[in-house]
Amino acid sequence: MKVRLAVPADAEACWNIRNQAIRYGCKNSYDEAIITAWTPENMPESYRKVIIANPFFVAVDPDNRPVATGFLDLASGSVEAVFTLPDFTGRGLGGLIMDAIKREARERGLEQLTLSSTPNAQTFYVQQGFVPVRESVYPSALAQAELRCTDMMIKLR
Repeated sequence: MKVRLAVPADAEACWNIRNQAIRYGCKNSYDEAIITAWTPENMPESYRKVIIANPFFVAVDPDNRPVATGFLDLASGSVEAVFTLPDFTGRGLGGLIMDAIKREARERGLEQLTLSSTPNAQTFYVQQGFVPVRESVYPSALAQAELRCTDMMIKLR
């Protein structure tokens, strides 16, 4: 599998990956009602704008269809939207996405990255070199809730 930059036409596929990954991976971390509210079928147009404005990476299958995502939020220097389709979990695609994000951050001169991890993803991020900083809550407008998470960071230099 290869990693490439997403294009605006990938937005709906990326939104689907996000929703499927949250519904599958977060089911033991958050209530069903929160997950349902957090993963609406209709993609907000702002999501496509995020793909345009940031280095947004996708891992693609042999037919060039996105199966994993993640991006570097240039405004905050944070890692966002690292998601893998459930059928592709455990194949190292999240790691490939993280490698692309770290490489991009280094090329842009960033000295560290931050992220807010859902409980189910914390082990993955530790394996990627991130260290927990503090427990917190992430206010999600979509979920209409404050989501329990762990703020994490990694030094790049």
